[in-house]
Amino acid sequence: MNTYFPEVERIVFEGVESRNPLAFKWYDRDRTVLGKTMAEHLRFAVAYWHTLKHDGGDPFGSPTMDRQWNRFSDPLDRAKATCDAAFEFFTKLGVDYYCFHDRDLAPEGGSFAESCRNLEIMTGYAAHLQNSTGVKLLWGTANLFSNPRYVHGAGTNPDYHVFAYAGAQVKHAIDATCELGGENYVFWGGREGYETLLNTRLKQEQEQMAAFLHMCVDYAEKIGFSGQFLIEPKPKEPTKHQYDFDTATILNFLRSHDLIDHFKLNIEANHATLAGHTFEHELAVAAAAGKLGSMDVNRGDLLLGWDTDQFPTDLYTTVLAMLEVLAAGGLGTGGMNFDAKVRRGSFEPVDLFHAHIGGMDAFARGLVIAAAIIEDGFLEEFRNQRYRSWNHDGAAALAGRSSLEACSAYIEKHGEPVVQSGRQEYLENLINRFI
Repeated sequence: MNTYFPEVERIVFEGVESRNPLAFKWYDRDRTVLGKTMAEHLRFAVAYWHTLKHDGGDPFGSPTMDRQWNRFSDPLDRAKATCDAAFEFFTKLGVDYYCFHDRDLAPEGGSFAESCRNLEIMTGYAAHLQNSTGVKLLWGTANLFSNPRYVHGAGTNPDYHVFAYAGAQVKHAIDATCELGGENYVFWGGREGYETLLNTRLKQEQEQMAAFLHMCVDYAEKIGFSGQFLIEPKPKEPTKHQYDFDTATILNFLRSHDLIDHFKLNIEANHATLAGHTFEHELAVAAAAGKLGSMDVNRGDLLLGWDTDQFPTDLYTTVLAMLEVLAAGGLGTGGMNFDAKVRRGSFEPVDLFHAHIGGMDAFARGLVIAAAIIEDGFLEEFRNQRYRSWNHDGAAALAGRSSLEACSAYIEKHGEPVVQSGRQEYLENLINRFI
């Protein structure tokens, strides 16, 4: 398998002293950190869409990336060539996983039946390549946002005909994910929202989405799909008011519609910042609810304010993210999917390797630093001291066994509280010492 990236050999770990741009400086997959290897902690995955399908076009310019695997005129030949290129890339990069939308892997046909046949063919083709390379599917999903039929949403569409089409498409996408041994299945509501309340029944649309997800849960149980269902928050783009705005919004939705036991969350860094949060905040909120499932690792440009999907290179972000992941006990069947694309001006195939190497090294280094911070213990000790009164004076209140009368009696005895400093700058300085 040496067709589309002949200039690249398998990427290996060479250490921080290496000047080789096609080598890992920090990601040593077999290095043990806190009892697990880096590969086990990080579970890196390549996003099929951005890596293999992105052409460099934007609203102001035509494509800049003339990929060799896109030069086939027949759609299925092009899909098979893309799959060949994908698995060559996965194996040379040394990742264990990949992720796809159904329409990334297989072309949409002239009819629903033809689209399903195309997906069946390409699922079989991908299965062969998985078996021959050992690369696995982290998660699959359905593209319910690109085709004009989904202009008003999929599960939340005002027309039942479109709702049913989306359900049928997801059925086949779950089938493909199950056949390929996918460890998860993701729901991303690309157009599950609205532009104006003038033409929208908001409550009904949310009820429709809940019904849609219940149908998916029932189908997965029927066919024996044991993978984890994930929902990915995003606050805006393409619709102005997304029903999946952020982690807290989705958790409330799941609890309200009796779905909380069936789903976890796939948290994306760029979506977190678009919602006005930090990446680590969204991870922490999901983890606090026991619902941290997986991650889309990328970053946005804060000066642009939209979903730029750049590769993650900011060390502070990776350290803080890994602190939350480690505190949560890891990602389970989830992983770190590079939902990121090279810049329009980075149009050579080798740039795909540079981008992924940088992101993998950034998270590997973040893992090492986060582990060192945890092993030092200063953060946990500081928090323990800050909340120590809840271990005795506040224990009854935390357990739900206190009252307002008890609070009043406590203040009559102890008087005015002595306010303690949060010492944010002190802690930030300690973090800097490790970085």
